[in-house]
Amino acid sequence: MCGIAGYFSVNNVFSRDELSAMAAAIAHRGPDAEGTYSHGNVGLAHRRLSIVDLNVRSNQPMTSQDGNFVICYNGEVYNFQELALKHHLTLRTHSDTEVILELFAKIGPSCVNEFNGMFAIALYDIQKETLHIYRDRIGIKPIYYFWDKSNFAFASDIKALLSLKFVAQQKTTDFASVQEFLHLGYIPHPHTIYQNIFKFETGTHLEINKNGMRFNRYWKMEDHIKPRTITNKTEAKKNLKHLIESSVKRRLIADVPFGTFLSGGTDSTIVTAVAQSLRSEKVNTFSIGFKEAKFNEAEHAKAVANHLGTNHHEFIVSEKDAIDLFPQIIKTYDEPFADCSSIPSMLVSKLARDHVKMALSGDGGDEQFLGYGFYTWANRLNNPLIKTFRAAISPTLKIMGNRFERASYLFNYPADRKKSHIFSQEQYYFSTSEIDQLILPSLKSNLRFNENFKLNRILSPAEDQAYFDLNYYLPDDLLVKVDKASMKYGLEARTPLLDHTIVEYSLNIDEQLKVKDGVQKYLLKEVLYDYVPKELFNRPKWGFSIPLNQWLKKELRDLVDQYTSKEVIESAGMLDYKKVEELKKQYFGGKDFLYNRIWAIVLLHNWYINSNE
Repeated sequence: MCGIAGYFSVNNVFSRDELSAMAAAIAHRGPDAEGTYSHGNVGLAHRRLSIVDLNVRSNQPMTSQDGNFVICYNGEVYNFQELALKHHLTLRTHSDTEVILELFAKIGPSCVNEFNGMFAIALYDIQKETLHIYRDRIGIKPIYYFWDKSNFAFASDIKALLSLKFVAQQKTTDFASVQEFLHLGYIPHPHTIYQNIFKFETGTHLEINKNGMRFNRYWKMEDHIKPRTITNKTEAKKNLKHLIESSVKRRLIADVPFGTFLSGGTDSTIVTAVAQSLRSEKVNTFSIGFKEAKFNEAEHAKAVANHLGTNHHEFIVSEKDAIDLFPQIIKTYDEPFADCSSIPSMLVSKLARDHVKMALSGDGGDEQFLGYGFYTWANRLNNPLIKTFRAAISPTLKIMGNRFERASYLFNYPADRKKSHIFSQEQYYFSTSEIDQLILPSLKSNLRFNENFKLNRILSPAEDQAYFDLNYYLPDDLLVKVDKASMKYGLEARTPLLDHTIVEYSLNIDEQLKVKDGVQKYLLKEVLYDYVPKELFNRPKWGFSIPLNQWLKKELRDLVDQYTSKEVIESAGMLDYKKVEELKKQYFGGKDFLYNRIWAIVLLHNWYINSNE
């Protein structure tokens, strides 16, 4: 796990000296070593977090044995040992980096199809003067890039791109991204908050040379949706269990101490349980909870850890510990990012790093096995009666108190934006109609992301909603959250449930095996109960949360006042100040469900102030 950066400039607008500045900007991602490479109009920079083959011989950039290729790589290819044997590679190191490099030298760009892992790869062909960039299938490892039709630069973090003078001079806000952020709480790919800076697509290979650039999708999720679903429970459970066990086993390869994040929920528990079943020694597990009991889920994690016999580390933190991290959000995420669970993610990463260098997380289970309330709402809103009378339902609910008013927004969806609307309102962000009122008229634009997919099988409303999340919420919010939070402290996070073989299989499991008799993630839980007793999970789904609504009214009230002031709002020139004031009056007047809307505005203007300092 590392940080990478570099450039390909036909006009030589980037200098070799700037590679060190790019590397410095991502130093937190790789504290163990730094390296750069420059050749003509190409530059590569690398920061290393040593996980496999700790020897300096595996530092990067690394040159192939024939001297024709140079690699700069972030991530892990878990099946590298199998690939080395399969292709009879002669190696100088024990690293996956060299396997990627020599396999590319032997069979060419198509080698990516054989990789199982998470990765962001930059590989330069010296003879052909061509730079190749790859991103993994699911989007676990990030790549951001700058492109102005002539000059290309890439990095693991936006801050590294902005360290380039040429890029910084052209830094301009993308106001369409502002609207998408207000709607979703994150900015969906391929865009970022800046014009000319983009998110690299998942499952994509880029070739760039003096003749131009060409993108190729080597893996598409839609290609793996089959016409018929898997309906046999026995078969589905057996295959899913095998895939999960194989995935966890691959991700236990490391030359450093490791552990798992254990919240006590289904996803983190199944990962931990399988990991412990595969190891003779006790697996390190990590959980956190607040001293304030209402928000403390640590007891559930402890019960699971005790049953599995792990070496459990429980960190009980104060609300002050969490609140003190708020100023770090923009510095860590580089653009507006409203997912407040980034705070507990940073806390557990920071504390775990004192004990281990790599941790397994349970991300990906909810999107694949219908674990969110979004999916219940998708099916509910598809009811013919609700579809017929929803125009009357919405205003009726609004006069029935806060709880019902909050729900009223869900019924008022635009026909062409139903999936993003359900997500937005379940997460308490702005609807598109609210954004139309809030954004300054001169900046209004249409939402650009696609949510109407043409697939090989007609999906149910819940499946369709989950497919939207797999395409956007997962790679652009959840995986970003984990990557940035863990790498901030030089900790590698691996995600076993997002092995592409599991994703490809879960896409075709019948919905009746994902939700049965009101039990969400039914099949995944059936696998889980082979490892831990069902009784440990007889409780409502809660998740690790922070009392953001309470804090915005008390501990963070000064932050709200600062970043929603007339001076700041009008200086930023994005939102109508009168509408912001009206929203604040409603919120502080008792409409608590508006808290994430307030939080999004605070973060947007916090980003504006920080980015213009």
